[in-house]
Amino acid sequence: MSSYPYRTTREDLRVPLPDGTELYARLWRPVTDEPVPAVLEYSTGRLTDWTVTEDARRHPWFAGHGHAAVRVDARGHGNSAGLPAPDSSVADGAAVVRWLAAQPWCSGRIGLLGTGAAAATALRLAAHAPDAVHAVVAACPEGAHRLGGAVLAADGHARATTSLADAARPPDPQYVGDDWRAMWLARLDALEPPLESWLAAPAPPPATAAVPTLAAAGWSHPSAATVLALAGTASDRVPVRAVLGPWPYGLPDELLPEALRWYDHWLRDIDTGALAVPALRSWLSTRWAGDDPWPSPDVRDVRYRLDGPLRTAGTASEDRWVHVRSPQHTGLNAGAYVPLGRPADQPPDQREEDGRSVCFDSLPLPETLELLGTPSLALRLRPGPTGALVTARLCVVTPDGTSTLLTRGALAVPPAADTADADPHSDPDLTLDLAPTGHTVPPGHRLRLALSSTYWPWLWPGPHPTGFALDPSHSALTLPVRHLTADTGDPITFRSPTLPLPPPLHTTEPLTARPERVTVHDIGRREWRTELSPTTDGTRTHPDGLVRAEQTVTAYRVLTATPLSAQARTDRTVRLERPAIGWDATIHTRTELRCDPTHLLAHTQLRAEEAGNVVFTKEWHHRIPR
Repeated sequence: MSSYPYRTTREDLRVPLPDGTELYARLWRPVTDEPVPAVLEYSTGRLTDWTVTEDARRHPWFAGHGHAAVRVDARGHGNSAGLPAPDSSVADGAAVVRWLAAQPWCSGRIGLLGTGAAAATALRLAAHAPDAVHAVVAACPEGAHRLGGAVLAADGHARATTSLADAARPPDPQYVGDDWRAMWLARLDALEPPLESWLAAPAPPPATAAVPTLAAAGWSHPSAATVLALAGTASDRVPVRAVLGPWPYGLPDELLPEALRWYDHWLRDIDTGALAVPALRSWLSTRWAGDDPWPSPDVRDVRYRLDGPLRTAGTASEDRWVHVRSPQHTGLNAGAYVPLGRPADQPPDQREEDGRSVCFDSLPLPETLELLGTPSLALRLRPGPTGALVTARLCVVTPDGTSTLLTRGALAVPPAADTADADPHSDPDLTLDLAPTGHTVPPGHRLRLALSSTYWPWLWPGPHPTGFALDPSHSALTLPVRHLTADTGDPITFRSPTLPLPPPLHTTEPLTARPERVTVHDIGRREWRTELSPTTDGTRTHPDGLVRAEQTVTAYRVLTATPLSAQARTDRTVRLERPAIGWDATIHTRTELRCDPTHLLAHTQLRAEEAGNVVFTKEWHHRIPR
């Protein structure tokens, strides 16, 4: 790291909390006699194995540029003491911030860094302690566990299973000594599956920034809406800069110089030009664009009526209502809810999905159309007797017929009185917001709005397959259209820095690796089954001798015409070994979900083994209101 302004040191330490609990931390510091600001990444990830590779690339780089970089494992996770306590994350984080600010090597200025759930925690922590926290860099901040009021299937149980398995992993005896077993057993006994609390939690309030914030996400990630909302809350007192790009998940290397520029400005009083960039920098299919301020005056709403610019072949002349009743396997080509950059994460050609939906198409576009923002759909709707699930997809159809997904949204609609006799001049009944999008649609392509009454396995289906009816004459799609001459200023570019090489990690892939995503149609049973296996499975040998093996399989099944047949299951196994000392611990978790008309029925299992012998087992049964 001789090319960096500072040489660096690294040490492991323990951060005391007010109640005496000690959190395990790793600190990278620049070699200097002057106090420096600290950048804190506070996470439930295990810094000695799970995040060690990325930590070893990024944190020394921050330290080499004049910031102390600190990774801290949350209470009851990794090698930190205490029991897992999600409700204490903000209070514990605030205590860590105060401890860091009081250290003699620290200037007293703290910046926060986080990805996913850690990014959401960083935003809450900044609001809790704005006097101590001076800047935040948040990548893909995690949001709600429902989509338009509908219960997520694709992300919910699978992430809950993974979260339980990861929280159940034992402390490492190489770092905590002989106390590891007692700490582990106490940790196991305190664990609860998170799924019920996730779904029972109220919708989070709109995202706001309490301190200067740099927020980033990929367009295909669910957090894009949060990042766009943060950009819209900026003020002179609390500046926000947002970046929405073509990445799947995380903070890409090319944004690290932006993060450093942000921290240097707010933590070191260096004029880096951090505020001279546009409020929103976004990738629009082929190039970067900048908009300042956000919302941008160069983006206007354009309304497409569903009986005019967009039309469907399904409207009967004697009935103004279009009936939408999709087969229960509609949604199998949705792709991953949280894309991680794997080949099967992105949704394929949508023509099969379009065939299971009611589609409204435009004529070929006469000129280029740029979309930037949040499309919305105003609907005059007649739901079934038990309500309806409305799913909307916006696609671009090329001249050869290929249908490419741009964005989508969903809305769970409660039962309502029959609106067949509603005043034809009244307003639409409800509004469905789609996920934000940034895209350039070439001339000659068509827009397609595809509506369906189910979207499995992203969303749990409703109890009855009745679908809903739609009045196109009182429904419209509103698109955020960006002016084609809006680009001003210098071209926007990002460049990856030269990062330190991480410690060598030897990876062994399974000899018979499962396909990443497989779908089977049992024609005789009219059943569809999908199985997913992440490419991250395999065995990794760390330089310090730790051997870590992981395997995860998620499966979904549904009968074509029976929504209550939907079932989901995830199995996860994690094994940690230190052959040199004979240490061997294995965690098995499983979550099975099915549904009845009013509830989700969850069965969760946890089993822990030491050297092949079962030391802990527990099961939970939860009945969760839809």
